[in-house]
Amino acid sequence: MKKFICFLILVCAFIAAQAQSPKYEVRAVWLTTIGGIDWPHSYQSEAQKRELTQILDQLQKAGINTVLVQTRVRGTTIYPSAIEPWDGCITGTPGHKASYDPLQLCIDECHKRGMECHAWVVTIPVGKWNKLGCKQLRQKYPKLIKKIGDDGYMDPEQGQTGDYIASICKEIVTNYDVDGIHLDYIRYPETWKIKVSRPQGREYITSIVRKIYKAVKTEKPWVKLTCSPIGKYDDLRRYRAGGWNARTTVCQDAQAWLRDGLMDGLFPMMYFQGNNFFPFAIDWQEQSAGRPVVPGLGIYFLDPREGKWTLDQVVRQMNVSRQLGIGHCFFRSKFFTDNVKGIYDFTVRFNQTPALVPPMTWTGQPAPTEPSQLALHHNTLSWQASTDKSDAPYIYYNIYASEDFPVDITKAENLIAARITKTSLLVPNNGKNYAVTAMNRYGIESTPAQLLLNVGKRYAAPTISKTDGRPIALPEKGTILDAEFVIVETLDGRQVALRPYSAFLSVDGLPNGIYQLRSLGKKGRNHRIGFFSIKR
Repeated sequence: MKKFICFLILVCAFIAAQAQSPKYEVRAVWLTTIGGIDWPHSYQSEAQKRELTQILDQLQKAGINTVLVQTRVRGTTIYPSAIEPWDGCITGTPGHKASYDPLQLCIDECHKRGMECHAWVVTIPVGKWNKLGCKQLRQKYPKLIKKIGDDGYMDPEQGQTGDYIASICKEIVTNYDVDGIHLDYIRYPETWKIKVSRPQGREYITSIVRKIYKAVKTEKPWVKLTCSPIGKYDDLRRYRAGGWNARTTVCQDAQAWLRDGLMDGLFPMMYFQGNNFFPFAIDWQEQSAGRPVVPGLGIYFLDPREGKWTLDQVVRQMNVSRQLGIGHCFFRSKFFTDNVKGIYDFTVRFNQTPALVPPMTWTGQPAPTEPSQLALHHNTLSWQASTDKSDAPYIYYNIYASEDFPVDITKAENLIAARITKTSLLVPNNGKNYAVTAMNRYGIESTPAQLLLNVGKRYAAPTISKTDGRPIALPEKGTILDAEFVIVETLDGRQVALRPYSAFLSVDGLPNGIYQLRSLGKKGRNHRIGFFSIKR
């Protein structure tokens, strides 16, 4: 009982803190196409296009930066596949070709809005036994599909299953500029009578994941591979999973996939409340291996026809998830955009500033070069393109603005536009200073190009000095400044030098650029004392 009370106190502390919107946070939705339950609600192509753009406009206004669009539905697809037939959600008739490419449209419209688009691939279930997707698979591979009740499932214990699903994922990655492949039902079905040992069952499922990983990363290594595991990984020391968990019940070893580098992130389906949510969310975060783990929130329970959740219950989950640094993903899109019980209105307020998807730092890819020749003419901010030494084909640009100079790119409130593909942007004439960074397909940013337009009051202190390589004069310590050392940092907070505090600071060995200076005192306290730029 004592431990339970301590945990409640911890949760309340999280909620009371109400963290500021972070610069990096996954904010996602599942956009479901099966039966058109989220989209589309018409079989007329122009109406479908209008509806999709309206949905994405709403998501953008609410700060959503990741859309998981259901692409392989049940042995059927929403794009022209050479492997599987069209799903009936597009034309009304399974197997009938659409007059446009819905997946390409979704990718293009997401990218216009600075959002990532991930192809959501349903893996093991292939639909009703006599429906088109399942029927065609049974005809091609008679021994690969197992019947449970009225439905067909690919057999996870046959190696051909992994090969086949990998071929679907490779087709998508090869033909489309998706930002991710998102796997659903990558596990034993809950109705499957597992006859092998649990370690053997986990190895069967993991073998499928390995094949998909290889197919995706060989083609485009920057494409993220993620999945949606059962919301509870396994029993915790103090909290039981109630018999329904990923690792033991359905052999889905998702945390090991993160540790072994087979997944770039997870979206656990955490459609629970109270102690069935918070301890398990903490467990996912602690076992994330430095990769994004984004709780799937069951906002469909806000609908009285689905459940009895209140908005406050979802708000608590969102606040705690933000405090843990793990973002949020809504299931499903329509409940969100329909603003059931005010969830959309709350999220607009909750996501007051834009957020970038966390970078794939584990890839070891280098940052792009800094953009050059940043200038403002008649409200058009422009710059020269960056170069990228990674293996990604092109880069994006992030725009920051602030009354301070240099513009602090670590602050979310300074980010005004993300994932811009052009080298110019219309900006308001508000007298602010600007910074632009280049960002490669792995989400790794360059150092910022800075543009000073507004000296203003905030510029007076701390000051900025310029040098052509000669030493910088430091302020006198006097009787107030506790300074034993001086720290030299880049504008994104990366320390590049630590030197004894003296009258002058040597800049030998530092490349051209803009830096900030911090004093470091005897008790470990540090204070920003100014900025300097080097241009040799």
